[in-house]
Amino acid sequence: MNLSRMLAARAAEGRPVRVALIGAGKFGSMYLTQARLTTGVQVAAIVDLDPARARRTLATCGWPEEQSAAESLDDAMASGATHVTDDLARVLSDARIEVVIEATGDPAVGIRHALAAIEAGKHLVMVNVEADVLAGPLLARRAESAGLVYSLAWGDQPALICEHVDWARACGFHVVCAGKGTRYLPAYHQLTPDTVWDVLVQYLHITDRSLINPKMFNSFLDGTKSGIEMAAVCNATGLVSQPDGLTFPPASRFELSSVLRPKAFGGSLETTGTTEVVSSLTRAGDDIPHHLAMGTYVVIEGETDYARRCFQEYHMLEDDSGRFAALYRPTHMIGMELGVSVASVALRREPTGSPAGFVADVVATAKRDLKAGEMLDGEGGATVWGKQQPAASSLAGNRLPLGLAAHVKLVRDVAEGAMLSWDDVAIDTTDTAVRFRREMEETFAPA
Repeated sequence: MNLSRMLAARAAEGRPVRVALIGAGKFGSMYLTQARLTTGVQVAAIVDLDPARARRTLATCGWPEEQSAAESLDDAMASGATHVTDDLARVLSDARIEVVIEATGDPAVGIRHALAAIEAGKHLVMVNVEADVLAGPLLARRAESAGLVYSLAWGDQPALICEHVDWARACGFHVVCAGKGTRYLPAYHQLTPDTVWDVLVQYLHITDRSLINPKMFNSFLDGTKSGIEMAAVCNATGLVSQPDGLTFPPASRFELSSVLRPKAFGGSLETTGTTEVVSSLTRAGDDIPHHLAMGTYVVIEGETDYARRCFQEYHMLEDDSGRFAALYRPTHMIGMELGVSVASVALRREPTGSPAGFVADVVATAKRDLKAGEMLDGEGGATVWGKQQPAASSLAGNRLPLGLAAHVKLVRDVAEGAMLSWDDVAIDTTDTAVRFRREMEETFAPA
C-alpha cells in the first residue's frame, strides 16, 4: 500500500520509473491515459508497427501533442516526453528503460518480444496473456535466472484473481474455486467473426462497426478468452483445471458459494482447488440479475464451526450450509489499473502474479467439421476455439495449443468438437515460438 509514496520519492529524486510500451491497442491506450497522470512514471517509448496510429491513440488518450513529440529516446529522457517508434531493438538497447510492457496480443510475437526484453535486462509486464499461457512458465524462469521480474498485468482479470487467491491463502483459507464472470451460452462456441454480430447487438449499442474488432469480441464470447485467462491463473497459483475444463454454470454474485462448491456438497465442481467461469445468462438466454459478467471472485471454505459462524456474523456471501463463502470484485478496469504492476515490478521487484508451473493449458478445438487443407485462423476466428485442459492431459494427448493454431494448414480432417493434435497440422518446427513452447513442455512435463 506504499507504491504511490515510493513513486513520489522517485519523482523527487528526478529518476522516474521509465517504461517502454509495445503495442498501442486497447489495453495499451487505457494504460496510457493514466500513465501520463502518474507521478514517478515516464512512458519513455511506445513501440508500434504503425507509429502514426500510435500518436493518434495518444491524442485520443488526452496527451498534449508536445508530450509525444520526442524525436529520439535521448530527447525523451531529457524532456520527460515520449518517443514513438517502430524500432524495438533501439528501445531495448537503452539502459535507462526499466520496465517493458508487452501488449500486442499475438502469442508468437509476444514470446519473441519477451525473450528480447529479458536478454536486454528489462523487467517484463506481460499483458499478452495468450503468450503467457503458451509459454509463460519458461519465460518467467528465464527472467528469474536473469535477476528480472516477469509479471501478469494488474487490472486484467488473471492478476486480480491471483490476488484473491493470495489473500485467501495468506489468511489461512482453503481456496475451493476462483475465477470470473462472462456472458456465455453453449452455442457461442460455434460463433465466428461474421456471426458474432448477432450476439453483440443484443447487449451493445453499436453505431459504428468499424470501431469493433470482431475477432477480439468473438474470443471473449466463444469461450477462448475465458480458457486462456483461467489457465494463466492455474499456472500462477497452482489451482487446477477441472478434468474437462470450464463448464460456465449460470450464477449471480450472490450464488457463487452455492454453485461453485464440489458436487459432493450440491455444487457444480468436479474437484476443489480449481477455476471456473460463471455465466451471466441462464441456459435459456435470459439475463441473471446481479450477475458478475465483468468481475472476479474467490470461494473459500470455513474449516471450523467457529470460522463458519464468523462467515454469518460478518455477512460473507455464504452458502446454505455456512461451510463455503465468496468474496468478489464487481468489475475491472484493465489497462487503467496497469500502473500497479509497473510500480510493483520496478520498486518492489515483485510481480502481480507470475506463472510458477505448467498446470493448465488451452487446446485448439474444432468449431465445425474441418477438412484437410484448410488454414486455421486462431483465437477468435472461424475454425477453432480454446478449451482449458489440465496440462498433463494436454501433453498426454499431444494436443495443439491454441496459441499456435493460426496460419497453419490442416493435414487431415478434424470433427466438430474434437481437440486438435500437433499431428493434425503442418507446422514450422524452426519457428521461435514453436521451439520455445516445445522447450517449455519438456522443462515442465510431469515426471
